[in-house]
Order: sequence, then structure tokens, then C-alpha cells
Amino acid sequence: MTPQPALNTSPHTLQHPGPVSSLRINSRSGAGSRHFRLQLEPGLSLFDALVQPLAKVGVQSAGMVIFGGYFERLDYCVGQVDPTQNALFNYAAPRQAGAAYMMAGNATLGKTHDGLPAVHCHAALRTQAGEVKGGHIVTEASIVGAQPLVVLVTAFDDFELRVTFDAETNISLFQPHHEKVHA
Repeated sequence: MTPQPALNTSPHTLQHPGPVSSLRINSRSGAGSRHFRLQLEPGLSLFDALVQPLAKVGVQSAGMVIFGGYFERLDYCVGQVDPTQNALFNYAAPRQAGAAYMMAGNATLGKTHDGLPAVHCHAALRTQAGEVKGGHIVTEASIVGAQPLVVLVTAFDDFELRVTFDAETNISLFQPHHEKVHA
């Protein structure tokens, strides 16, 4: 029997390129929240199916749970080591799953640097070939299938989420802010 090479089981410490923040979790609380059960309209991009109905009821920042459903098209990205070494990771080029079933997902609604709506979504999916995949969903390119998907929405009414540069990670991330910017 041929001996097997030893596995490297030592822990590896990953360190972001920027200065370590003393504040590890940036959080906010509010006096209350509105909760919605939203059905996503078939044929719209995931981005539009989330942003449009929430904007009609004044929701600009929210956390969402997406329950399973079919997509006509579902595009996603996976993380990779950043070849430029400007950050620990970035997203690889989008992958097309084609028509697929989203098993479950979580999404966050906030605003870009310019005050426009932004949606960040991660999900697990199953392709038509039965492969299980997952990652960051490209919401603008992913099209809701023929049946409405159900989403549980928690609106953040007392603060907003903004895409803001984070010096420690050297990338832009959603971060909570008490001051609201109206675009």
C-alpha cells in the first residue's frame, strides 16, 4: 500500500489588506420594522421584481429571504482570490445557469454611492441538469420564471444601507447609516 501524503491541517489566517478596524460589526437598531410578504412578478429581472414594488411602499433599505422558485435565466458569480491582490477576494466572471431553480436565497436592498437602488443577493440553486450551485446572484440578469416567487421582507425604516468603501477589506460594502440620503 502506498503511503498517502499528510494533509495540512494547520489553520491559515487571512488578513485583509487595510488597517484592522476596532469596530468588528457595524450595526444599527430601529424603533420598529415593517414586514412584507412579496410575490415577485414573473418575467422581470430579480432586481426590478424586488426594487419596484418596494419603492412603491417607500422601502429603500431592507433584508430579504427568498423562498424557492424557478427562474427563466439565473446568472451567478463565485468568489475567487483577487489576482490583483488589492483585496482578499473578488467575484469571478458571471456564470450562466440558464433556466434554474433557486432553492433559497438572501438579499439586501440599499443604495449605491450615487443614491440609486442596489441589491446584493446570495443563493443556492439547482440547474436543469440537477447540479447544485450557489453564489452571488447577478440580479439584473436573472429573470423570474412563470410562477411568482415569495419573498419575506424586513424594511429598515430608521436607517439605510449604503454601499460605502471599507478601508480594511479595500472593497465597497453595504454599511448602515442613520442619516438618510434621498436620491
